[in-house]
Amino acid sequence: MFNYIEGRVVDKQDGYIVLDCNGVGYEILVSDFTFNAIEFPNESVKILTYMQIKEDGISLYGFYTKEEKKMFLKLISVNGIGPKMAMGILSSISVNDLCFAIIKQDIKMLCTVKGLGKKTAERLLVELKDQTMPTVQNSDQQEVNNDYVAQATDALISLGVGKNEAYRLAKQNAADSTSVEEIITKVLRGMGS
Repeated sequence: MFNYIEGRVVDKQDGYIVLDCNGVGYEILVSDFTFNAIEFPNESVKILTYMQIKEDGISLYGFYTKEEKKMFLKLISVNGIGPKMAMGILSSISVNDLCFAIIKQDIKMLCTVKGLGKKTAERLLVELKDQTMPTVQNSDQQEVNNDYVAQATDALISLGVGKNEAYRLAKQNAADSTSVEEIITKVLRGMGS
């Protein structure tokens, strides 16, 4: 198994990168977080990896940080969550927010992830509840009212914003907001600029 691959990013498409390592191009599936963290073109980057071997092929999953890889490994240990779903979760919710959701048993936050049903989300919370989470930074995100975020997300979806993008924008604009309306107003102002 590969622990990491270091090389030059020669291609970057939605959901994956191609890393050239001594003349071999590795196609590596990545979360939105890792995708956005990697500059392209660049000189060299080190990507932590997880290799999945199945009957129909081999897939490489890549991570920009140790914390993201640790969380990925915890997620795939949950019955019903495979590597693709784990990457979907990590693309929708930051490692920090996911750790806080697990610690606080916040089912609403997990249910914002596309394709993650309520039963699987509940199983995730139960199975990971007592596990040590990757080290996360203390942030103002702990003070965010998750009910406001959920309501603002629903409102943004009804306005035509995609589910994942609606959650990300609501969460991003929730700090220092005192109401759902204030979150939505901040998001719409940001979209208009």
